[in-house]
Amino acid sequence: MALIKEKIIEESLQLLNESGLEGVTLRKLAKRLGVQAPALYWHFKNKEALVNELAETILRNEFSEFEQSDDSEEWQKLFIHIFYRLRKALISYTDGGRVVAGAHLSLKMAEISEVAIKTLLDAGISLHKSRLLVLTAKHYTFGYVIEEQTSPSPEIINIFDLELFKKNHPLTIQSIEEYFATGRTRDDLFLDGMEIIIGVQR
Repeated sequence: MALIKEKIIEESLQLLNESGLEGVTLRKLAKRLGVQAPALYWHFKNKEALVNELAETILRNEFSEFEQSDDSEEWQKLFIHIFYRLRKALISYTDGGRVVAGAHLSLKMAEISEVAIKTLLDAGISLHKSRLLVLTAKHYTFGYVIEEQTSPSPEIINIFDLELFKKNHPLTIQSIEEYFATGRTRDDLFLDGMEIIIGVQR
């Protein structure tokens, strides 16, 4: 039976969740599908093309459509919500941040950026500044998620001198403890960073 593109994507996303981005290879994928690797080339010329399609699927799953906004809602909240949803999409898959960040020709990411820019333009912000704000928010979101999804190896943890780190970086430790002492989460940390980017004051 001929391979269906949607089946390849579905199996690739499962492989991504199990093995991370490095584990997604055409050889492994062909084995899981019970076909020879050349059969995959009919749909994807190489791994880059496959990863680009994975990125589109990850984004479409969250942004199948954009919500109709309430005109009374503050534009800052609308803007931040777009990137909150972007982070939600990225963390829904293992290495989702790396997958989407590496898809430089993503049409869905371009659509998301277009909506974010229009949100700012409608608020009276210049096109130049709107584009810069969207780029900054996008890079912040990618970086935040990639860091979230990257953990040090057990070997590195075992040789890391935490007590020495605390001694040499007391302000860093104090600020971390102060932030999370009130029950704040990593979601809160992301949103607080977005508010700084967009200039929301509390």
